Amino acid sequence: PYLRPLYDALYEMLGFEYVAKLIERQIIEVAPLAYMRGRTLNNSFIILDESQNTTVEQMKMFLTRIGFGSTAVITGDITQIDLPKGTKSGLTHVIDVLKDVPGISFTHFLSKDVVRHPLVQ
Repeated sequence: PYLRPLYDALYEMLGFEYVAKLIERQIIEVAPLAYMRGRTLNNSFIILDESQNTTVEQMKMFLTRIGFGSTAVITGDITQIDLPKGTKSGLTHVIDVLKDVPGISFTHFLSKDVVRHPLVQ
């Protein structure tokens, strides 16, 4: 159930049948972070969603999966961290550690960028 929002977004953008075809052909793979250990993702476009809820160790594990020819996009909202008290978010950690690294950039959105119902803004 926790992968449902990702599937919903894919279906909305591309349509159910097309997404099913891309998944069947293994062009799109949706995988929980817990199953990434030991993999190297070469020539891939990799999205880590809801990264505010990764630990520092999980974020490191994710970043070290990125292989040659790959691009990674990491999304998250630091105002929605659900980790236990005292656990540092992997997202806030990489923002601090990687902010000055060439080739890495961060995009911060404002409330006006929210594309949900106006009540959410």
